[in-house]
Parts: sequence; C-alpha cells; structure tokens
Amino acid sequence: MLDVEFVRAQFPAFDEQSLQGQAFFENAGGSYTCGQVIDRLTRFYRERKVQPYAPYRASELGGAEMDEARARLAALMGVAAQEVSFGPSTTQNTYVLAQAFRQWMDPGDAIVVTNQDHEANSGPWRRLADAGIDVREWEIDPETGALDPEKLNELLDDRVRLVCFPHCSNVVGEINPVARITALAHAAGAFVCVDGVSYAPHGLPDVGALGADIYLFSSYKTYGPHQGIMVMRESLGWLLPNQGHHFNGDTLYKRFTPAGPDHAQVAACAGMVDYFEALAAHHGVIGETPAATGAAVHDLMRDHEAALLQPVLDYAASKNSVRLIGPSRASERAPTVALAANVHGGALAAQLADHGIMAGGGDFYAGRALEACGVDMEKGVLRLSFVHYTSKAEIDKLLQSLDAVL
Repeated sequence: MLDVEFVRAQFPAFDEQSLQGQAFFENAGGSYTCGQVIDRLTRFYRERKVQPYAPYRASELGGAEMDEARARLAALMGVAAQEVSFGPSTTQNTYVLAQAFRQWMDPGDAIVVTNQDHEANSGPWRRLADAGIDVREWEIDPETGALDPEKLNELLDDRVRLVCFPHCSNVVGEINPVARITALAHAAGAFVCVDGVSYAPHGLPDVGALGADIYLFSSYKTYGPHQGIMVMRESLGWLLPNQGHHFNGDTLYKRFTPAGPDHAQVAACAGMVDYFEALAAHHGVIGETPAATGAAVHDLMRDHEAALLQPVLDYAASKNSVRLIGPSRASERAPTVALAANVHGGALAAQLADHGIMAGGGDFYAGRALEACGVDMEKGVLRLSFVHYTSKAEIDKLLQSLDAVL
C-alpha cells in the first residue's frame, strides 16, 4: 500500500501555511511540485544559469543535468534518450508536429481525430483540412463518452497517415486501450499520436510497451516544472521534415523543438525521476530496469487512487442533482471526475472553495467532448481531480462539502 505520509512529505506545498485547511481537487489542471524538482531548479538558477555545453565548469554541469533529465525519463518510459524532447507546452509541441505532418502529407491523405480530446490534441490537427487533408472524426458514444475501437476500424483505410487520440480524456476520464488502438492503426499503415496529459500524472506509462509513435504529456501535471514532454519514436521522427534550425536536423530530439529549450526547467525534470525512484525505494519496489521501476510506481499510484476514487463515483451516482460523465468504475478511469448539474460548474466550485475544497468549473478545453455528451455548455461541469498524494481524509472532506453544496 502507498505510504501517503511519506508521499506528502516530498511536497513542500503540504507544509505551506497559506494552503493549510484546503484540499486540492484541481490536479488535472496542474499538480503540486515535488521537492526534488524545486531543489534542482533552485540549484540550476543559483549555480548553473549559463549557456550549457560550453567548456567551463558551470556550463558543463548545466548541460549534464539537461542530458540526465532526458536520459532518465526515457529509461523510465522504455524508450531511447534521443526520442525524448522538451518544449514550452504540449499544445506548442502539437502545433509543431501538425506543421511537420502538413509538409509530409499529400492532399487527399487522411488523419483521424476524436471529439473526446482536449483541444490541444484536436485543434492543431483539424487545421490540416486547410491544406487539403481529409480530417475524419472518431466520435464518442454520447451516453457514455467512450471511444469504441470498432468504430475506428470503419474510418481506417490506406489513405490514413495518423490517428490522434487521448490516453484518457480530461473530462470523461476513461482510460483508452492504447496498445489495442495502436495495433489497429499500425495494421492499417497509420502512425498514432497519443495525448497522455491526463494520464501521465497517475503513473508514467511504458511508452515502448504501448507501441505509440508519439506520446505527449506535461511535466507541470507530473509534479515538475512547466514543460511539454514529447516522445517521438525514431521510426517516425526521421520521416517527418525537420522543424528546428537547419543545423539541428541531425539530432532527433531537436528536430521538433524550434524554440530554444528552457535550460533550467529541462534540467529540473530529472527531479521527477528522483521522486519516482524515492517512492520505489521507500516501498521496496525497485525493478531490474528503470522501466520496471516506473511500472511498479505506476501501480502503487493507481491502486491508491482507485481505492479513493470509487467512493466518489458511488456518491455521484447516488445523486439525482448531478450527472457523472464517464465510467462509474474506478478501475476503468483516472481520478478526474466531471459532474454536470443544473447550475454552472464554476458556481459550484466557488461554493466548494468556502468549504476548503479547491476545484474548478467550466469546459476545460474539452468542449467537443462535453457537447457530444449533451452537457449544457453555458453551465459546463464541476471537475474534481486528484492524484496519489490525496488522502482519505481529503476525500471524506470532499464528500461532506459536496453534501453541503448540492
């Protein structure tokens, strides 16, 4: 079982006086930062805030920390170090990727997008229609919000070059079978781009095992600094045209990051791995490989979250005043719970704030999914999201506060 006291001791926010008495339930918008990341970021700004990779000590140390972050994150996710790159955000990374595909594809070629996605993994790809690309929408079930892989099969043919879908939606919450969907796309000759932003905070996946060609997530939601992290597998990365400076075209992790990297934040991302490894060591689950250690930490997080999530789902299902979006079983979803009510989600969040609950209301850039599910877009939803550092006491406080508000 996850030692929640140990976990919370790794996050300075839980000792912050200004946050005492408040329970954080808007983690899908960004998590607290672990101390290991804060320490590395502070050290970089104090000691190594120089141009990296020059032949003097501070510069060599700065460059080495950046390389360390890339290598250790890659190992944890079961991919090669050069397949991991950093950008200012996942949205920015996706726009750069879309431009690369625009240049690589021919008019009449097709891509598949979903209406379950956050706008970041939908909007940039949909704009390829302006270049004559056939944009096909894989639609969710309006009752459940789910994506049916069999429906994807109906959209696949020899003109489809790319299938874009989320590992899980930031409002529906259902965990999609990435390996199965990827296999379907590959069998049709298409690549896949997986938006992992809403899944990765609940345990970094073994991207190598999933088989995804592109996997995107945001480090500010995985206990780190504000960066977009992208896995681009070599089999695809060398096919697409270089989007970086011409002299960086021979380096895979620079081909799709035209902006200069934020040296300090890239280096600080190694602190995320420090934290995951500290969890593994404390719980005695260090694996034979970094990917095995990552998988063990993933399972620790997921098991704890599922145990806390089921009472929240049961509570929502028992209330006629709200509609739960997505699955009602914790094993099938991430702990990101969207509730539609007859009042604005933001108004409910404001009332919960008076009870010491930090949550959010609105559409969360997932308007296509909510509209497809029949949600009144003028009201949006109340979203309650948590991660592995959430305690049972905080869940109890949430349910009591919901009783008072609803």
